[in-house]
Amino acid sequence: MADKNAKGGCQCGAVRFETSSAPKFVCNCHCRSCRKATGGAFSTWVGFADKNIRWLTKKPSYHASSKGVRRGFCAECGTPLTYAGEKWAGETHFLIGVLDDPSAFTPRKNVFTEDALDWAIHKEE
Repeated sequence: MADKNAKGGCQCGAVRFETSSAPKFVCNCHCRSCRKATGGAFSTWVGFADKNIRWLTKKPSYHASSKGVRRGFCAECGTPLTYAGEKWAGETHFLIGVLDDPSAFTPRKNVFTEDALDWAIHKEE
């Protein structure tokens, strides 16, 4: 995992952020909720402690996608950006594609694989 600071933001640049630590994790999430929120077969998330995130421009707008969960997005261009939930209090998870250098972070695990599309992951038999 990269130990350098990460920077990123939305497609139009209205929402920008930087981090001051290595991420807590990098993983692929296969849950149905993430598929619906992002339009992808799965989502790759990079999680940071809130205390290590600084918003450089305005903060995202938020949508309460389910009980105890809010997802951040840019109100200007619609880019989905973040996940924050009660289960992981004090953390913000960024979609890897919103990082300026997503290649610096490699997913180390797959989560919610029971929800994965058959072709999206090798499932143990």
